[in-house]
Amino acid sequence: MPTPLLAQIICACLLGGALSIGAAALIMFGLPRKWITLTISFSTGLLLSMALLHLLPEALEQGLPPDEAFPILLGGILCFFTLEKIALWRHAHHETGESDAHAGEHQCEDHTHSHHHSAHEGTLAILVGDGFHNFTDGLLIAAAFLADPALGWSTTLAIIAHEVPQEAGDFAVLLSAGWKRSRALFWNLVSSLTAIFGGLAGYYTLDNARDWIPIIITIAASSFIYVSIADLMPRLKRETRSIGWHTILLIAGIAVVAFGNAHSH
Repeated sequence: MPTPLLAQIICACLLGGALSIGAAALIMFGLPRKWITLTISFSTGLLLSMALLHLLPEALEQGLPPDEAFPILLGGILCFFTLEKIALWRHAHHETGESDAHAGEHQCEDHTHSHHHSAHEGTLAILVGDGFHNFTDGLLIAAAFLADPALGWSTTLAIIAHEVPQEAGDFAVLLSAGWKRSRALFWNLVSSLTAIFGGLAGYYTLDNARDWIPIIITIAASSFIYVSIADLMPRLKRETRSIGWHTILLIAGIAVVAFGNAHSH
């Protein structure tokens, strides 16, 4: 049976994930479908600035030496690239076998195949990276509760406020990739459950877990950079309409993180 303090940590992790995702879903699901493309600009600015202005500086502040942080960052980007290449190769191999039996529909299948591939770009990395980030949030919540339960709840509220724009950006990526709203909501909720594992790890092994926090933060940063550069920015380069709005929303995504950082220190 969990102790009262552990029960509070688990409750805070669950509540933090549910409220942040719920608020982000209300924001994103209320938008018309035609606006989803515009939100990609906001997501790009948000994810890049989260990685470069928040997560990486946080990892360095927590004692991870630069000569270790940047190789981890590079390795994380290459790992996400490799994972996505393997996933796409397996899908392409399966589709090639089917297309041999339908040679007369070659052009149509090529178009569908290409669209299907583009719909899956970035989704794996964004969910895995979000899972790492949520795990770190769980560690931070546990550390705050172990110091003082009142501090734990105030930290949880701060994390919820911090996570809402990021979760909204994640929804924008998944919806623009063709995911249904119910599927995007389900997998974001699954990703949020990693915060509970972070809370448990923090409660039982906080001394050892502290050493892993900057590494986990850096891996999360690598996923956000990979998604931004490999998936979102190429999409924005192909956009020739509403250039002004795309630019404004890109800057707005950066401003949200910059403003949040300025008030959190």
